[in-house]
Amino acid sequence: MTWEQAVASALVLALLAVLGREPRGGERVFASLENFGERLAKRKTLAIFSIAAAAVLLRVALLAAVPIPTPEYGDEFSYLLAADTFAHGRLTNPPHPMWMYFDTIHVLQLPAYMSKYPPAPGFALAAGQVLGHPWIGVLFSVAAMVAAFVWALQGWLPPPWALLGGLLALLRLGLFGYWINGYWGGAVAAIGGAMVIGAFPRILHRRRSRDAAILGFGVAILANSRPLEGLIFSAPVLAVILVRLLGCRRLCWQKTLPRVVAPFCGVMLLCALFMGYYNWRGTGNPLLFPYVVYDRAYLSSSPALLWQKATAPLHYANAQFDSFFNGWTYDTWKEGRADSLGKAAHLFGRNVGRFVRFFLWPELCVPFLALFWILRDRRVRFLIVQTAICFGGYLLVAWFNPHYAAPVLTTVFVLMIQGLRHLRRFAYRGRPIGVGLSRAVVISAVLLAPFHAMEFPKPGLASRARIAAELEKAEGGIW
Repeated sequence: MTWEQAVASALVLALLAVLGREPRGGERVFASLENFGERLAKRKTLAIFSIAAAAVLLRVALLAAVPIPTPEYGDEFSYLLAADTFAHGRLTNPPHPMWMYFDTIHVLQLPAYMSKYPPAPGFALAAGQVLGHPWIGVLFSVAAMVAAFVWALQGWLPPPWALLGGLLALLRLGLFGYWINGYWGGAVAAIGGAMVIGAFPRILHRRRSRDAAILGFGVAILANSRPLEGLIFSAPVLAVILVRLLGCRRLCWQKTLPRVVAPFCGVMLLCALFMGYYNWRGTGNPLLFPYVVYDRAYLSSSPALLWQKATAPLHYANAQFDSFFNGWTYDTWKEGRADSLGKAAHLFGRNVGRFVRFFLWPELCVPFLALFWILRDRRVRFLIVQTAICFGGYLLVAWFNPHYAAPVLTTVFVLMIQGLRHLRRFAYRGRPIGVGLSRAVVISAVLLAPFHAMEFPKPGLASRARIAAELEKAEGGIW
């Protein structure tokens, strides 16, 4: 635990102690804020747009203190290449005749010059570039993410609690973390996850065409942002819906087929056609993904997926490539490969720990004090199982970063808010201690928003932007 985390934990404990002892402290202020939030939350559509607007306005208001970020990681430059390509009306670029001199990590040079990553995050950045700067796409995607969170939570929780979940997501991810202050966060995949998990209860209860189409678009976004993690996340949802539909009688099927099956399959067909065309433009094969071609060329000695066999270390003409792929990359891959039961158990705990540390610790862990009630709550039992399946599935990949788990984030937030609801009802000897504890969680989220770590150390490329700016100012520009 870092000293920042220790201080944050101490602050949360102090607030819990004070408001747990005096749960009605500041009652007039808290009651006024809660009444306002409840009135807003009851107007569901307004609540969704309000949280999105708040995300944009608050982050723009912080620009003087937290300016538009400068890309520093290789992943970010790859996504920005995709954005620039899409913004110019192309899906790929022809290979450069001297490509070997411009070779770099996370970028495919042959048979097309393009980002190795799935295209959805690049489209978000491209929209921002068209509007003036790629970061505008980051800003709007984060705003759409918290709005999608509220919509999804409305399908599982009462409106006021759904709005609170969106607010906590905004404070945690929408102001100071690397998701908003970088170009490789998980907002786009989190939107897809929110659409899937939000459509799920609506389809089971109402079976409307709109919800089936939203489910399809959510799956499509996941397939084009975090395909493996999205598949692991979506599979339980689709399996339960399929079982419910198969249990329908004939009269039910007459309504379900046009209302649920047809819209979902229509969106999936469009998604498959786009993905096939995108792959064909990039690799010449509709079924061959760019990142597969990249991995074969550069990472066959440290394949990402557990069932893939490693080859002998590759030889790279570039010394920096050799140091990167046969050094840090290989060591990290070997450490993260779940090739034994003992190591799988260790990595499962490590991944859960990293997830908790980045997304929840310390203030958003407090609602899980009600874990006993959460586990007994039949309304969220499916979400518990889905979360376990997701973290088990993450063991199939040798790498884990917080944005890899973006699809399951809405599910965890539903569980967290449900725990907060249980916790708020807790009383001891007639004293509403839970009310004070729930308020302490929200106060802590507000106070600690600026102090959560970025998760990744800076790679020391800040000088790159300065050098690029100097070259642009030179006569004739960079060229």
